[in-house]
Amino acid sequence: MASNVNPTVRRRRLGQELRRLRELKGMTAEEVAERLLVSQSKISRLENGRRSISQRDVRDLCGVYEVEDQRIVDSLMEMARDSRQQGWWHTFGDIPYSVYIGLETDAESLRVYEPQLVTGLLQTRAYAEALVQGALPETSTAEIEKRVQVRMRRQERITAEHNPLRLWVVLDEAALRRQVGSRLVMREQLEHLIEMSQLPHVTVQVLPFEVGAHPGLNGQYAILEFADAADSSVVYLEGVTSDLYLEKAQDVQKYAVMYEHLRAQSLNVEASRQFIDRVAKEYAE
Repeated sequence: MASNVNPTVRRRRLGQELRRLRELKGMTAEEVAERLLVSQSKISRLENGRRSISQRDVRDLCGVYEVEDQRIVDSLMEMARDSRQQGWWHTFGDIPYSVYIGLETDAESLRVYEPQLVTGLLQTRAYAEALVQGALPETSTAEIEKRVQVRMRRQERITAEHNPLRLWVVLDEAALRRQVGSRLVMREQLEHLIEMSQLPHVTVQVLPFEVGAHPGLNGQYAILEFADAADSSVVYLEGVTSDLYLEKAQDVQKYAVMYEHLRAQSLNVEASRQFIDRVAKEYAE
């Protein structure tokens, strides 16, 4: 099978198609669950792409939905096979946010608001190491190194020669002021941030303290958008023990509008670079 198959995206597309078939049949998830003698939560997880879908699941669901076109069944079965393959991130073992990595790997663009720290795709190795050590004090050295390696691998989307990820980041001033690691680590991190912001597909804006109350006070979030029209945009909210993915159009639209307000209240691109440079120089004093 082709190495560029993204299992996360395959599960998501397959789940969307299964939901479409259920809705065409006029059935609720509860009704389908009763027919198959499974929990309603399993049907929901299959449809939202958060759970691996077996070919048996596809066969049973197609039977319930009375799909008569064998070509459709075969296509869904193939998607189920693809969805059970492993992405590059699986070689690192159990990664808590593997679903997000799968989405990010396939995304065309990403809009991020970060209130407390420099976003992972723009972190230096030293900053990432200090961040993981501080945020997860009981984590082993091996686990810290694994997480940092995954983060560095994710950054290849930014530096890719062909079809790099389009990234727009709004950073609260607190992310620049919070010292992660030594002063040297912070200075090098902010200098790296300035360098990366000069890439044509990377935009970094700073939201200064003087703005006061703003729409991002509820915390960090990211909006992922995809090239394939079949893949709806996703809002990602990171949690301590679990993450939240919002895919309903009205939810995504609400966060998109919030993001436009954040961009409008932030310093423009050039002023943001100058601001970051001034803070970087403070760490050199």
